[in-house]
Amino acid sequence: MAESLLFIVNPRAGKTRSSAPLFEAAGLFSEAGYLISVRQTRERGHAARMVREEGGRFDRIVCCGGDGTLNETVSGAMELPNPPPIGYIPWGSTNDFAASLRLPDDAASAARRINESPGRALDVGRFCGRPFIYVASFGAFTRASYSAPQSSKNDLGHLAYILEGVKDLSTLRPYRAVVTAGEEVFDGEFLFGAVTNATSVGGLITLPEEKVSLDDGLFEVLLIPHPRSAAGLQSLIRSLLLQDYEGAGLIFRHAARVHIRTPESFPWSLDGEYAPGMEEVEIVNQMRRLTFLL
Repeated sequence: MAESLLFIVNPRAGKTRSSAPLFEAAGLFSEAGYLISVRQTRERGHAARMVREEGGRFDRIVCCGGDGTLNETVSGAMELPNPPPIGYIPWGSTNDFAASLRLPDDAASAARRINESPGRALDVGRFCGRPFIYVASFGAFTRASYSAPQSSKNDLGHLAYILEGVKDLSTLRPYRAVVTAGEEVFDGEFLFGAVTNATSVGGLITLPEEKVSLDDGLFEVLLIPHPRSAAGLQSLIRSLLLQDYEGAGLIFRHAARVHIRTPESFPWSLDGEYAPGMEEVEIVNQMRRLTFLL
């Protein structure tokens, strides 16, 4: 009996372009022997709901959209007792998870890769119980990932995030926090913090591939302390431009669990989507929690 495949498509994601490649991808799945059921998302949260309600009946789930669509698919799958393998066709404006895995940026090639994949178990994070696949972040540039208008993302792609990030520079403010990463505690004021499982963060920060493993049970934790002087700011900017995340002015660690305590709540971004903050945040790595077709 042929295996079944749930194909979830976000019709609003990505740059304005023909949907013909998506039909080609569906054809490739069919040629590979899958019985395909295609669903289009209609609103925020729809992909998660479809996976939660229907995903357990399928042998594979493939989502097509941006990182937000992938996050919803993962969130729904995490509620299934036996989640099927998940494939991802990147179709958004900035696809950080796809960049980390060097996934093809055209639908047909991505579909072929999914068909040929034996599957790979990857880590999944939980932010106060809420799943995320590649990043939880706060502070400078975080707002850019979820506040750039969808029309701007579609028209400008990566540039939209850059433009939103530049807006933040004029209103940078430090965030007071006590961050516990593994056995270490960092108490201070931070411009930016990210708990990641990817080499690309928000389309703006790129971590070296040799420093990142997606299935080792550890997050990469990047903190940017608030510089106290002009020289400190110059050193920080230099480290960021050179992508020297272990250089002066930056904190870079690996940890399976991260706890953040703050005197006030502030907004976070989970996989590029807004998440309300709280004064106590617990972020946990669930090692090799889901299987992906990569």
